[in-house]
Amino acid sequence: VEQNYNLAVEWYRRSADQGHANAQYSLGYSYSIGKGVEQNYEIAVEWYRRAADQGSANAQHSLGECYYDGQGVEQNYNLAVEWYRRSADQGHANAQYSLGYSYSIGKGVEQNYEIAVEWYRRAADQGSANAQHSLGECYYDGQGVEQNYNL
Repeated sequence: VEQNYNLAVEWYRRSADQGHANAQYSLGYSYSIGKGVEQNYEIAVEWYRRAADQGSANAQHSLGECYYDGQGVEQNYNLAVEWYRRSADQGHANAQYSLGYSYSIGKGVEQNYEIAVEWYRRAADQGSANAQHSLGECYYDGQGVEQNYNL
C-alpha cells in the first residue's frame, strides 16, 4: 500500500478508542510529530498517558520526555524521572539512558554518578549508542567509576 499518514491515524484512532495501548501510543506519537494530524503536544500527552497507564514502556518513556521538555504539560523533572523509571524497569533502553542522564546531571533526582553508570550500562548492553558514549565519558572523567583511559 502507499504510505498515508492520514489513514494511519484513522486506523490508530479506531483501535485506540477501543483501549489498544500500542495504538494509543502510536496516535500520541502522530500528534507529537504532526504526521497525519496537526501537531499538538497536549493531545499527544493524553494518548501517551492512556497507553502508559496500561504499562506501555514506549508511552511511559515518551510521557517522561514530555515532562522533561515541558511539551504538552508543565515541565516537571520529577515526573519525567518517575515515567522514565517505569519504562526503564521494563527494559526500555532509551528510558534507561534517559534515567542515567537524569542522575548524571541531577534533574528530577539527586545527582549520583554511580547510579547514572548503572543505568547507562543497562542501556549500553542493549546497544544504545548514546548510553555507550555516556558510559565512555564516565570512564574518561572518572565519574561513578574508576577513571580509566584504556577501556
